[in-house]
Amino acid sequence: MSYMRQIPVREKNIVLIGFMGVGKTTIGQLVAKKLYRDFIDIDVEIEKNEKMLIKDIFSKYGEKEFRRIERETISDICQAKRCKVVSLGGGAFQQEEVRNVCLENCIVLFLDLSWDRWKERLDLIIESRPVLHNRTLEEMQELFNARQDAYSKHNSRVQTDNLVAEEVADYIVETLKLGWDLYQPQKD
Repeated sequence: MSYMRQIPVREKNIVLIGFMGVGKTTIGQLVAKKLYRDFIDIDVEIEKNEKMLIKDIFSKYGEKEFRRIERETISDICQAKRCKVVSLGGGAFQQEEVRNVCLENCIVLFLDLSWDRWKERLDLIIESRPVLHNRTLEEMQELFNARQDAYSKHNSRVQTDNLVAEEVADYIVETLKLGWDLYQPQKD
């Protein structure tokens, strides 16, 4: 897509990826507020557009149809919008088309959380994650590990293990501002 006008780095959407329950929504909302940007949670956007909860889309139409809707929603936002902070669902980045459109048009930040830390959050997240229902802990770890390869394709990785959401958000904002100044200095 080199024929398209290059998006100035300061206008690119910031996309947060990582396993479910890592804090993409919470951290994304904080980053958006600190950067005076709008926040978009892809799952909320899908529920609004489809007028149906994610778990109901899964149960009525299946995961394949949900992934199609998710892919189209992400592609539209990444190509048509600017200056947003976008949180992807944990499985979205598994799709090559989603990875490509995000990496071509956005700044992709991987929020990395270790398996041991993630397990500590399990009780808080399992109810709202249909993809985890009826899975054993071993199957969840297999899913966690299987997704790491897709997450490795990003612009920057943020290790979140020993940080609270506010600390992660501050780190992201400072890193982005430094990067923006290095790659596109403000003209006086």
